[in-house]
Amino acid sequence: MLAGLLLAGCASLGAPRPAAGTPEAEVVTRLGRPTHVFVNPQDSGRILEYMNGPFGQTTYFARIDADGRLVNYEQVLTTQKFTEIKIGATTKFEVVRLIGTPSETSYLALPKLEVWSYPYKENPVSDSMMHVHFDNAGVVQKLQNGPDLRRDPERRGMFGLGFRGRD
Repeated sequence: MLAGLLLAGCASLGAPRPAAGTPEAEVVTRLGRPTHVFVNPQDSGRILEYMNGPFGQTTYFARIDADGRLVNYEQVLTTQKFTEIKIGATTKFEVVRLIGTPSETSYLALPKLEVWSYPYKENPVSDSMMHVHFDNAGVVQKLQNGPDLRRDPERRGMFGLGFRGRD
């Protein structure tokens, strides 16, 4: 049963990329049920999110136009996409439509900032984590990039998950 669940979860990973113009129903048949669906304010279409988190390092967007056809299919957890987030201007709403749902959220009480975290592959070899900090109004105040410590072999606990204290 476990093997079946794992295979179902990875069904979209080996599937060929859908071509622009593909009907939404065919995209969903090929890639599976999206993790989230958002309204795309740019063209009144929809964004189908295929998130491979919380330990995955990719989130794919299938952008569907108002006519129900695929506009593009892309991996959005990239350095290029993170540079489109503007400190003091970009809102939570815009962040979700730019890079998707965070893998983790937390709150820093002293500076009063909500933090959304996104694991990703930087320079195709570095296991990184981008943290997006929002103020109480939901506007980005800080971006902080660093290593994804969950993937550090010296800090892995049982079965490679969690943290192990340093000796």
